[in-house]
This record gives sequence, C-alpha cells and structure tokens, in this order.
Amino acid sequence: MELKRETYEELSQKCVNAGVKMTDQRRTILQVLTTAMDHPSVEAVFERAKALDSSISMATVYRTLNLLDELELVSKREFNQNFSRFEVNAAHHHHLVDVETGDVIEFQNEKLERLKIEIANELGYDLVDHTLELYGRKLRKS
Repeated sequence: MELKRETYEELSQKCVNAGVKMTDQRRTILQVLTTAMDHPSVEAVFERAKALDSSISMATVYRTLNLLDELELVSKREFNQNFSRFEVNAAHHHHLVDVETGDVIEFQNEKLERLKIEIANELGYDLVDHTLELYGRKLRKS
C-alpha cells in the first residue's frame, strides 16, 4: 500500500508560506527527501544531495532537516538506532523495522486503528496522538 506523501511542490510552497527562503540547496534537499523510497539518515541525505549539487555542506543538510522538522514537514525517526532517519510527512502510518537489515516497512491497518482508540477509551482517555514502531525478523520458511 502506497501512502500519500507531500510532493516537492507542496513542500516548497509550505516552506515559502512559513517564510523560509528557498535557496537552491534547500530545493535540492527537498528533492532528495520527496524522491526517497526509504527513510534516509542525515548522511544519506547529504550524499544524495551532494551528487546533485556539489556546493551542499553537511551543515546545510543538518540545518535544513532541523528546520523542516520544526515546521512539521518531515519527521525524524530513531528506530532504536544510534542515528536519526527522516521521512516526508505522509498519511498516518506505522513502521515495522527489520532488526537484521534495518529495512523499514510502512503500513496502515484499520483494525489496529480501532483497537488503539478502544484501549484508550477503556482507560478513560481520548486518543489524541501516538507512534507505533514494531521490530521483527523475517520469518524463516521451513
């Protein structure tokens, strides 16, 4: 299932609307993020951006990712690793992380959505937000 993600044009416009000056380097970083099929680390974003624009520095990547995170245009994820990964904000979804390869699988599940609300209600709460990350290993076929 493919999730609806912000496009390059949508993110660029949101940055402009927030008063962010859209430099060529920031545009390149947005391009890298909106075309990523994974959850790239800062280093991966830097390498991909540098391949497109040799003038981009690691400091620019850090500053831009932090700015985009503050504007809630991207999400920073840890996935129990010693580094952060980033993803463009998309429709609500969850993650399953392969503990052997580090691959991250995104998923949505209506039964799970209903169950979370039911659990919160049973505990006397109205669910307002949550994050769910599952960690596992591929099942071995016998």
